[in-house]
Amino acid sequence: MSSAARHEPLAMSGAAVIVALRVAATPARAFEVFTRDIGSWWQSHPLFELARGDDGVPRFDPAGPGGRLVTRFADGREWEIGRIRAWEPGKRLAFGWRVPGFAADQTTEVEVRFDAVGPETRVTVEHRGWDHIPQSHAARHGFDLMPFQRRLGEHWNALLAAMGRNL
Repeated sequence: MSSAARHEPLAMSGAAVIVALRVAATPARAFEVFTRDIGSWWQSHPLFELARGDDGVPRFDPAGPGGRLVTRFADGREWEIGRIRAWEPGKRLAFGWRVPGFAADQTTEVEVRFDAVGPETRVTVEHRGWDHIPQSHAARHGFDLMPFQRRLGEHWNALLAAMGRNL
């Protein structure tokens, strides 16, 4: 049974971007770099910025169950991107994902799995729920769902590559 099959599914469903990349680290180390060091490898992308010209510096605060992913912008403001929904070091992480322009009932979800593959770890990001965000929303830039998800997948791939360079 795969590690994903051993976990309870999360409530969010719908269209998803799924990106996987192998990194030269144990699952525990990859989880640590993804969570503890996110502020050092996170890179902004013009299509997916949290605020115009500024993604801020993200961090898990507090790290662990019951925590949240927040970012601090250059002007000192903080934004709660989402609450941590699963925190299983070396195995799985899940959290809500909201940009400042989302309405109170709009959210997406990111799930990250860490699976040992020989001496490496396959880090898999699944970002789901974008089908619930209208095409006309600024976060979607007017893109149909498939082209939007393709671009978002490219961004997640670049983020995982940056994370891998920090191992």
